[in-house]
Amino acid sequence: MASIAEQMAANISLANFSKATELKKRLWFTLGALILFRFLSYVPMPGIDPGAMASLFETQRGGVLDFFNTFSGGSLERMSIIALGVMPYITASIVVQLGATLYQPWAQLKKEGETGRKKLNQYTRYLTVALTTVQGYWIAVGLESLGAAQGIQPVVEPGMMFRVAATISLVGGTLFLMWLGEQITSRGIGNGVSLIIMAGIVATLPSALAQLFEGGRSGTMDPLMVAAIVVLAVGLVLFICFMERAQRRVPIQYPKRQTARGMMQAERSHLPMKINISGVIPPIFASSLLLMPLTVLQMAGSQTGPDSSGWLITVSTWLQHGSPLYLFLYGAGIAFFCFFYSAVQFNSEDTAENLKRHGGFIPGIRPGKATENYFDYLVGRITVIGAAYLVLICLIPEILFSQAGVPFYLGGTSLLIVVNVTMDTVAQIQSHLIAHQYGGLIKKSKLKTSRKR
Repeated sequence: MASIAEQMAANISLANFSKATELKKRLWFTLGALILFRFLSYVPMPGIDPGAMASLFETQRGGVLDFFNTFSGGSLERMSIIALGVMPYITASIVVQLGATLYQPWAQLKKEGETGRKKLNQYTRYLTVALTTVQGYWIAVGLESLGAAQGIQPVVEPGMMFRVAATISLVGGTLFLMWLGEQITSRGIGNGVSLIIMAGIVATLPSALAQLFEGGRSGTMDPLMVAAIVVLAVGLVLFICFMERAQRRVPIQYPKRQTARGMMQAERSHLPMKINISGVIPPIFASSLLLMPLTVLQMAGSQTGPDSSGWLITVSTWLQHGSPLYLFLYGAGIAFFCFFYSAVQFNSEDTAENLKRHGGFIPGIRPGKATENYFDYLVGRITVIGAAYLVLICLIPEILFSQAGVPFYLGGTSLLIVVNVTMDTVAQIQSHLIAHQYGGLIKKSKLKTSRKR
């Protein structure tokens, strides 16, 4: 099957692209918004000493801060006004989405269409403000306590005024990014929030590649190892592209209907089911839950005495990157969230009921309860493959990072996000170009019809 890029090259000419003025405006708007996001990542939060902040962040490597710093494009390391990025908005969206499945009043709102969707979006924004406020205040207090414990004070004037100013700045930065993402979605190309996350991840790639090739040039890394890492990264990207487009097509048949010529003809279709139904949610959840205890232990170790530091060092060693226990818990967490989120995303009962209502059925399967059980069986089998795929993609970079001495963190979650967002953006560009092509054909047909008259 040809890729989306190959189809674009085959079906759409450069002349059509030059005429697609609306598409060019959308692309320029998206590019400008992402550039603004990168500029904001260098605007420091009020009351922060950048030099002391960089030194303090080096002492907290390996915790959940490192994970979130990757998604914010280094904003957390510089403690800018958008240090939290869009992660609170992502968390709020996931909570509201799960609530719309498990909480009956929200489930009724979800069924109301556009009106219900607007109310759920409003709940998401309220929850984003609450989460950002809590996280912002926690970060301000943590900076003060960590600075006092480590002897590095990144806060110029600690106190309640700094905490209030830091919380307001972080809330404003996150809400601005949320608004910017919505503007990109409506006036640009692609999903705005996903593009902002991808821009933060891509921003860290040049420095990572520079470290890799510098290690091969200086001799700190074996040149064969550098070449193997590059080949493996390309192979992982190609494998992700293949698996993200893979789907199980369930045949659907509808009753025979009479055509214009009086013939009875049965309509046949299919229901596509992606192999990876849950997307990138399982790695994000598993990483957050697994790295949070390590970060708490690091903070607790900086504030406790020497008598209690022994068991803290032992637990931190067990949970560090690359340890067998960490890899096992990380893989188990990804597999668990794959099954959990797939069950939430795909509602077998609703799908079977919709097929029955429209007269469709799966050949060899009775409509109703039997179809629902068949969908549950298919989702279970597909999720096993999807979970194994995600575990493989996420564990290979972890093993490389710990065993091969790679000087940077190449996360599987980062690769998944970059590849998925890129594929979705290219697909939307293709749809815009095809729509422009059809619009030109319709105008030509109207002109020909008017001339004949």
